[in-house]
Amino acid sequence: MNHIDASREYITTPQAAERSGLTRTYLAQLLRKGTLEGFQLGRDWFVYRDSLEAFLRTPRKPGPKGPRRAKGKPSKAPATSD
Repeated sequence: MNHIDASREYITTPQAAERSGLTRTYLAQLLRKGTLEGFQLGRDWFVYRDSLEAFLRTPRKPGPKGPRRAKGKPSKAPATSD
């Protein structure tokens, strides 16, 4: 979306990252997908403040807790002998 809505406040992705605790890369991905509303000028993304605040208010399920292993594969935990 390259149309800039001058009636809405916007912030840079580094400012949005600081405000939200999300990474700039993830914010850019959300902008490209249309999950967040904003626009791109050159290489820089800008996020509409109201869109970011609405996104942060929506409940989201947490991401993965760590590396996953394929089903059926044994873990690499060392065997213990008692």
